[in-house]
Amino acid sequence: MSPPAVRFDRNELAGAFGDLGTDLPLIVGMVLAAHLDAASVLVAYGAMQLLTGLAYRLPMPVQPLKAVAALVITQHIAADIIYGAGLAIGVAMLLITAFGLIDWLAWAIPKSVVRGIQLGLGLQLASLALREYVGADHAPGYVLAAVAFVITVALIGNRRLPAALPVVALGLIYAFALKLPVSEVIRSAGFQLPRLHVPTLADVVTGFIVLALPQLPLSLGNSILATHQIARDLFPDVRLSVRKVGLTYGAMNLASSFLSGVPVCHGSGGFAGHYAFGGRTGGSVVIYGAMFIALGLFFSGGFARLVTVFPLPMLGVLLLFEGIALVVLVRDLAGERSDFFIAALVAVCAAFLPYGYVVGLVIGATLAHLARRGYVPPPSAST
Repeated sequence: MSPPAVRFDRNELAGAFGDLGTDLPLIVGMVLAAHLDAASVLVAYGAMQLLTGLAYRLPMPVQPLKAVAALVITQHIAADIIYGAGLAIGVAMLLITAFGLIDWLAWAIPKSVVRGIQLGLGLQLASLALREYVGADHAPGYVLAAVAFVITVALIGNRRLPAALPVVALGLIYAFALKLPVSEVIRSAGFQLPRLHVPTLADVVTGFIVLALPQLPLSLGNSILATHQIARDLFPDVRLSVRKVGLTYGAMNLASSFLSGVPVCHGSGGFAGHYAFGGRTGGSVVIYGAMFIALGLFFSGGFARLVTVFPLPMLGVLLLFEGIALVVLVRDLAGERSDFFIAALVAVCAAFLPYGYVVGLVIGATLAHLARRGYVPPPSAST
């Protein structure tokens, strides 16, 4: 079966906000830490969203690479090295896909391990939402978060009034009423095009060593395999190969590096977020991308100020439900004691250990294959 036709309605619009809580902090953090050109980052990021929405016709958004973002924000890595890393990551993923390694990994890593990666990511997102976002504005923040939570629970799955729309509307009202005068928005307006950039060989090599190597294992687990799995979960009748996911991942990073954008990926969390809040076609991703393009072309001068006034507690609620959407996917292993144990073990590794996704993937895949051969007995009910 072919993917659904791209739609543009209120549910797709609501779905477009499903990944906002993950993306904005990482993009803002990288722009500020590395002094990146905001117009270039936003337009490139939006363009990748738009092309992905049209190419897949599914709510499969683009996300910033999380390991790359963490290193850039904490170590203030130079912009040229970031662009070089994007090119290196793109080339590496295209080679991995072209030589068939991505298909071998899809065969070698069982569903229980992928579910564990999804569960671990869901726990991380939910923890981040509750620990960093919900209480960000102190008492008013808790009130906002409580109201947003009640609205989301009451309207989740509602096709007439999707939950994300009133939540985002409430956040905008709060921001404009208390934090951001309309006059400041008007002053920040101005047209600006992205800057083209050609990475040097030295920047590509440095970017590969410093940023690509820590990122690629996470990308293989979450961006490729887990994203492919959630697409099969939510759209079982749509044919989608893991090779296509790898090819678009690589191509996006090649294009983004020449547009002075940040390295990007697909992600099971973003897919789950768009779907949870109403997205059922690529329309939600196209709308999401159009927002970033408009922000980059016309408001990039005041970007940092504009996005930081949106209340973090509201983003936290969106992020919390994105995490929950990933956590509940493990329910299909509830009747398989051994597979559920492996998924739980991988999730604990992914969520709490340094390089946890790599550790969990290796340990989980090893245990799963040993269990298939009868070397590892399933955990007993008493344990």
